[in-house]
Amino acid sequence: PAPPGALLYRYLTVSIEPLPPVVVGDAVTLKCNFKTDGRMREIVWYRVTDGGTIKQKIFTFDAMFSTNYSHMENYRKREDLVYQSTVRLPEVRISDNGPYECHVGIYDRATREKVVLASGNIFLNVMSPPISISVIAADTPAPFSRYQAQNFTLVCIVSGGKPAPTVYFKRDGELIEVVPLLEPPSGAAGLQDSRAARNLLNRDLDDTKMQKSLSLLDVEDRGGRPYTEDPLKSLTPDPGLLFSPATEIIPETVVSREFPRWVHDMEPVYYFHHTHIPLSDGTVEVRAMLMWTLNPQIDNEALFSCEVKHPALSMPMQAEVTLVAPKGPKIMMTPTRARVGDTVRILVHGFQNEVFPEPLFTWTRVGSRLLDGSAEHDGKELILERVPAELNGSMYRCTAQNPLGSTDTHTRLIVFENPNIPRGTEDSNGKFGSYTVFHHKLQLISELPLG
Repeated sequence: PAPPGALLYRYLTVSIEPLPPVVVGDAVTLKCNFKTDGRMREIVWYRVTDGGTIKQKIFTFDAMFSTNYSHMENYRKREDLVYQSTVRLPEVRISDNGPYECHVGIYDRATREKVVLASGNIFLNVMSPPISISVIAADTPAPFSRYQAQNFTLVCIVSGGKPAPTVYFKRDGELIEVVPLLEPPSGAAGLQDSRAARNLLNRDLDDTKMQKSLSLLDVEDRGGRPYTEDPLKSLTPDPGLLFSPATEIIPETVVSREFPRWVHDMEPVYYFHHTHIPLSDGTVEVRAMLMWTLNPQIDNEALFSCEVKHPALSMPMQAEVTLVAPKGPKIMMTPTRARVGDTVRILVHGFQNEVFPEPLFTWTRVGSRLLDGSAEHDGKELILERVPAELNGSMYRCTAQNPLGSTDTHTRLIVFENPNIPRGTEDSNGKFGSYTVFHHKLQLISELPLG
């Protein structure tokens, strides 16, 4: 029992030193300071999860069973004891983000059977810089339209940031002034303001230019010679791909960039919308969209960059793309010496320039339908299965286009005789009957008397 007149009250104050936000990978030390005039009983650190419903014990010091005070600093001051207990996280992770509590117990002055408790808490804010950034074009591949305005959307995807980063766009190094949208426009009309609508209604449709462009295509379809550039200017030889004389490469067709006058009258209006998508690891994916009515004449070869600011980054993070129309498709045909019955693959394996966004590829046969009877085929590769001799000399056009422009290139298929397929024979499908007729026609012509 305590002597008469003794104070039975003991005091205990606990506080945790505040911390600024920390970055993933940093070493973090949590410091719990407590002051008391009594004898310490225990110290317990908790990691609080699930909104406070679960407390995970991460450190315990029990004075009854330990004489190790090396983890604490203490000094005598006016008969009071001041302690500091520390917990060190050597490489903090996103999962370490959240509240922590420090609980301290001292013996009551009146009896050792009773413990006085006090606690302090802190919220550890763990930041994570974005780990990836990319810029893509929405709704692509898409065709080129010379006489109708098209809306265009760039999407900047930033992943791995906590908190969500600030995302903005630049054009040719200059910050773009945008009109923020709470929701992205649902249709094409959503991007056009009143000025744009009036310009579209009063645009100049030059029928002469349209008919001129169509007339070039008609000449090709009739088997005429298309208007082409100088081959030395239009195609850059690739030393790694040498074609045999069996494959004739026709130079790229020049597509004139003729645009109606209305595209000059309108200043672009840029609209901006962004969404935050929480990820399972506690970070956020940001999708920022820049939308405007595309003007191929001034937007072609424009440099757009997406930049990101984040408190965990010492300098902005960026990704950039240059809007470029396709030019000079490079065509590869295998086998280079096609024989009757072979499966021929004609592939676009690149361009003379870097193209963005990804082009839309369309294959047609000049003057006729494709081998399977279709009028056209979409995709980088055209496959002609078990080619018959009648395709010898046939010409194929590949149209590569994106919203910035369009270009055509041609290649001619030369089909050689196959010694493994005897003349006059057919397979089970009658595939090569046309080959026999073709050969006989040549033979009869050669037997006609001269003069």
